[in-house]
Amino acid sequence: MRHRKSGKRLGRNTSHRKAMMRNMVTSLFDHEKITTTDARAKELRKVAEKLITMAKRGDLHSRRMALEVVRDKQVVAKLFETIAPRYQKRPGGYTRIIKLGHRAGDNAALSIIELVEEEFTPKPKKKAPKQKAETPKPKATTEEVSASDSKQALEDQVQEQTEESPEQISTDDTASPVSNEPSESAQDSSMEKSEGDSEEQVETTGESVEEKKD
Repeated sequence: MRHRKSGKRLGRNTSHRKAMMRNMVTSLFDHEKITTTDARAKELRKVAEKLITMAKRGDLHSRRMALEVVRDKQVVAKLFETIAPRYQKRPGGYTRIIKLGHRAGDNAALSIIELVEEEFTPKPKKKAPKQKAETPKPKATTEEVSASDSKQALEDQVQEQTEESPEQISTDDTASPVSNEPSESAQDSSMEKSEGDSEEQVETTGESVEEKKD
């Protein structure tokens, strides 16, 4: 298992592989475009983009570190004075790989690796929608709460009375003829009582007259 071992060996030992990368990156910065196999181009891109990022700093320390990889002083001067200022506003992605197909003979996949020449135009950042600040609602005081509760209770009581009033009116309408108008039997009994009282009065008056005559 190849844990923590990045990169391709490219069929060469370490010293040969490093020498090959130095020569290829020097040719890339000198001609700004080279043709090689697909696997080599992908490995070369890592080295070239790190050197361009280093050259964008422009200080002496970065130049000396670049000279450890690129042994040609003229190419390093071109890298720091011409290539790096071109990509000053570009945040990476300085190279492009274009696949050409397969090579006749060994059928190896060929690619062109070149430096990007287009000017970088950064995309405008999308502004986040502004959230409206919600105004906190004032908390109701105890007096307001009690007033609202009493008002609600009064409204409920009035509603109950309005619901009960039609039933009371209907019951009063049905009971009124019975209570207000006396029945015929009651009228007859009252008439008989009055007649009996009048007869008793007549009898008492007759007795008093006879007593006077005697």
